[in-house]
Amino acid sequence: MEGKAVTQYKTQNGTLGDFVKRAFDVVMSLLGLILLSPFFLIISLLIKIDSPGPVLFKQVRVGRFEKNFKILKFRTMVTDAEKRGAQITVGRDSRITRVGHLLRKSKLDELPQLINVFIGDMSLVGPRPEVPKYTQYYNKVQKRIFEIRPGITDYASIKYRDENEILALSSEPEKTYIEEIMVDKLNLNLEYLEKKSLLTDIKIIFSTIYKIIK
Repeated sequence: MEGKAVTQYKTQNGTLGDFVKRAFDVVMSLLGLILLSPFFLIISLLIKIDSPGPVLFKQVRVGRFEKNFKILKFRTMVTDAEKRGAQITVGRDSRITRVGHLLRKSKLDELPQLINVFIGDMSLVGPRPEVPKYTQYYNKVQKRIFEIRPGITDYASIKYRDENEILALSSEPEKTYIEEIMVDKLNLNLEYLEKKSLLTDIKIIFSTIYKIIK
């Protein structure tokens, strides 16, 4: 009976935590979309002026419970970029547009993901969603990250903010990503999974903002 009571408490506590996290995501993403709408318009115009193609880039990523969804970003590369190379970018990838370089460096290309957060595909904080091609390498333990919604930012986003430059130093960028960087990211994601809370999320959000400004 005692074990059952403990399990029930943990389940209820986890459900409450999920509710609070989701409520925080909905409120903050909606507020962000409203306040940042002028920036959305300006960035959209700059993208259209800089290169032909759509303003938004949509890509299939693997989300909670291993369900695929389309992540939204401001387009930072030429329209047929995925046909011209790998799904990872290395250094000053020639496929990246002029405006794209600025958007990536400032992380402004991620802003449309507030829409993903609002509709429930993502959270403000959580493991960054990966493309299906790379999730096939996850082992059983690493797949635990699919228990929660992926996020716009996380511990790994902060640590690997200059991932492109790191990969540029490798003779085999994709192999380095799969065998080293992705593994480390997943370890950080599992660490977040064990200590996730609203306070932790707020700390990660402010750490991300600080890192970008710095």
